[in-house]
Amino acid sequence: MIYFDNAATTKLNKEVLKGFNDLNLKFFANSASTHKLGIEAYRLEEKARSQIASLLNCEPNEIIFTSGATEANNLAIKGSALKYKNRGNHIITSKVEHPSVLNAFKSLEEDFGFHVTYLDVNNDGIVELESLKNAIRNDTILVSLMAVNNEVGSINPIKDIGELLRKYPKILFHCDATQAIGKIKIDYSNVDLLSMSSHKIHGFKGSGLLLKRKNIDLLPLLSGGGQEFNYRSGTNNYVYEVCLAKTLRISFEELENNYNYVKHLNDYLRSKLEGLNVRINSPKISSPYILSLSLDKKASVVSEALSLKDIYVSTKSACSSKKSPTSYVLLAMGKSSQDAMNAIRISFSNENTKEEIDIFIKELKEILNTLK
Repeated sequence: MIYFDNAATTKLNKEVLKGFNDLNLKFFANSASTHKLGIEAYRLEEKARSQIASLLNCEPNEIIFTSGATEANNLAIKGSALKYKNRGNHIITSKVEHPSVLNAFKSLEEDFGFHVTYLDVNNDGIVELESLKNAIRNDTILVSLMAVNNEVGSINPIKDIGELLRKYPKILFHCDATQAIGKIKIDYSNVDLLSMSSHKIHGFKGSGLLLKRKNIDLLPLLSGGGQEFNYRSGTNNYVYEVCLAKTLRISFEELENNYNYVKHLNDYLRSKLEGLNVRINSPKISSPYILSLSLDKKASVVSEALSLKDIYVSTKSACSSKKSPTSYVLLAMGKSSQDAMNAIRISFSNENTKEEIDIFIKELKEILNTLK
């Protein structure tokens, strides 16, 4: 099997799985219970929170555990916009965000009467500072922009955006860092709210977090027992939280080596694609973990043909590929509707190899020739 769909999800790290199995056998009590077993579980949970805070350069009480990035994005966006609606009614995002961000903004627009500006991006899929600056109004209260685009790997200038928004004390800055955390180095020091998901870095599905700076308040989306500092009620899955801490630690320890290795793979694939009738959509300077390319053949047919050969790629974001064959990200980048419809995404992990790329290129050539 050749798995090139790591932007959709990654294979679970064996060390993380072992930790999960060991913990589950020993700890099972509710961490909110006041008896000995509950207190032991609570201590495990808080140790994990402290470890994560150390990795992300924040305080433990700034970490809110969630079921993943979708929940974290919704809590950050809806929670902050609704909490601070008295400050203003204007919020900003871009046209190329993940569906969990775009649909959260759509809900605020349609259900709560917010005015939304959807920023254009340049041909590299990046939000330009001048475009953001021109969109800011007196009643702007929130800006949400991703660190790395999940379809093409474009990297937004998060540090510069944060510095710009610091000049507007009323505006909160949310960053969806799902495709960046544990993979590439980005300065998040001026980010107010940050989302990530464990399963993108070889952790468990259904596990993620929201980093919320302590001076910021949110309107909770869930009402209940007041867990997670009253921001996210529900019984905590502290085993997942401990595993998330381990997942992050491993990804941070191996970040530089993995980045360099995957960049080598990305460069190698780009060189092998030369001479084929394909168009690379990912900019030259982008996350090496993601490479988008457009074909002259129907992407869904090519993807299915590859899967029959035990090679797995995606046609675009896994969260939206079943709804529309056309990539709204590529359209926003100025690509033709044909290229936006016939794009496939190859996404790497440190477990992929050059030999796998050679096999992929060989099979892709055969498929494209067969479809002539």
